[in-house]
Amino acid sequence: MTSKDPQAPGLAALAGLIADETRAACLLALLDGRAWTAGELARHAGVAASTLSEHLGKLVAGGLLAEERQGRHRYVRLADARVAQLVEDLAAQVAPAAARRPRTLREAGAGSAMARGRTCYDHLAGRLGIAVTDALTERGLLRQDTGFALTDAGLDWFGAAGISLDRRGRRPLARACLDWTERRPHLAGVAGAALCRHALDTGWCVRIGSERAVKVTPAGEHALAGLLGIGRAALG
Repeated sequence: MTSKDPQAPGLAALAGLIADETRAACLLALLDGRAWTAGELARHAGVAASTLSEHLGKLVAGGLLAEERQGRHRYVRLADARVAQLVEDLAAQVAPAAARRPRTLREAGAGSAMARGRTCYDHLAGRLGIAVTDALTERGLLRQDTGFALTDAGLDWFGAAGISLDRRGRRPLARACLDWTERRPHLAGVAGAALCRHALDTGWCVRIGSERAVKVTPAGEHALAGLLGIGRAALG
C-alpha cells in the first residue's frame, strides 16, 4: 500500500474553499484587482451579510483573500497575483455552454461589455487583451512559441512608450493567461500589469459599470493605433 501524497490534504482543502458558488462569485468579482467591502460582496453574491462574512472568513483563513479594516469597514482583496491566476485559469475551464444565459437586457449588455474588454486582476483581457497581445506578437515584440517572452525589441517598445517594467520581484516579466471568453491566451505578468495600469492612468481605457469591464476611449483608440496598429474594428 503506497503512502498518501503529503500535498493531497492541502489540495483537497483548497478545492473545497473554491467549490462553493458564493465563494466562487466573490473570487471572480475580486478579479478586478480592487478591494471590496463585505457589504458590496454580499450584494453582488445575493446573500445576507452574515452569510457572506462566514464565507470571507474561510477564504481569508485559507490564504486566498487578504483582509484589512478601515474604521468600521472590512475590506478584502485577492491575496496576490498567484491567486488571481488560479481563479482565472479555473474559470477558463468552464465550458461556454455551462454559462447561464442572461435573464435581462441589462445582464446581456454587461456580459457583452466584459467580453469586449475587462481587467483580469491587473492586466487586460477580453477582445481588447487579445488584440493587444496579437499586435505585440505580430510586431516581434512578444514571442509565444516557447511560452510568453518579451523580445529585446519589446523591452525597447515598453521603454519608448513610457511604460515602466518593475523587474525586481519574482513575478514573470511576461506570462500567458488563458482568456475565459476568447479561449486564447492574453498577456499577463509584469508587462501585462504595467500596460493595463498605464492604459487606465493615461485614460486610454476607463472602467464602466460595477464589474471589471473597461472600454477604450478615443484617446486610447488613437494611442493603440499609433503604437500597435490596432484598428477600431479589433476593439469592438
